Amino acid sequence: MNFYPEERVALFIDGSNLYAAARALNFDIDYKRLLAVFSDKCRLIRAFYYTAMVEDQEYSPIRPLVDWLDYNGYTMVTKPTKEFTDSAGRRKIKGNMDIELAIDVMEMADKLDHVVLFSGDGDFRRLVDAIQRKGCRVSVVSTVKSQPPMVADELRRQADIFIELQHLQKEIQRAGGGPSQGPLLDDDDDDDYDYDDDEGEAEVEVV
Repeated sequence: MNFYPEERVALFIDGSNLYAAARALNFDIDYKRLLAVFSDKCRLIRAFYYTAMVEDQEYSPIRPLVDWLDYNGYTMVTKPTKEFTDSAGRRKIKGNMDIELAIDVMEMADKLDHVVLFSGDGDFRRLVDAIQRKGCRVSVVSTVKSQPPMVADELRRQADIFIELQHLQKEIQRAGGGPSQGPLLDDDDDDDYDYDDDEGEAEVEVV
């Protein structure tokens, strides 16, 4: 990773997108270790984590992670998911945090030297271009090692630096214990959880 010690850096983590990338590489992320890796390399100003949450659930599989991150150095940005019925009459729940992430990046850009975006969503290419023109360097963290690759080609080409998530695995992998990193992972539930990479959204199909 190409970082400078006095560089002002902020992390912007698209939670569902990073989860899908790590899952495709078959490992869980230790967010304490992730924060330490970047804190050691630069002046880490802030680390944002974005996720949508299902409201009115007796148990939310993401709640333990959200609470842990909130108390351990991350700035949490959440919003309620939206429920709708598709053309086949199936109830679905979606949550997209792209707008929230983009607004925060634009607001912070003047105070930063380097933005680190944890997402492979091609919709962010225009955002990356905009903050580069403000003078910020941009690193994108995702993976091309999965099948299919999790990062859109246009986003990878736009970034100043592409950081392959698999190359960080030894430094940030969760060895066991601590909060689970899967924002929509609940092994005790019978619901079918799917990740929609094209839209950068977490999708839950209620059977």
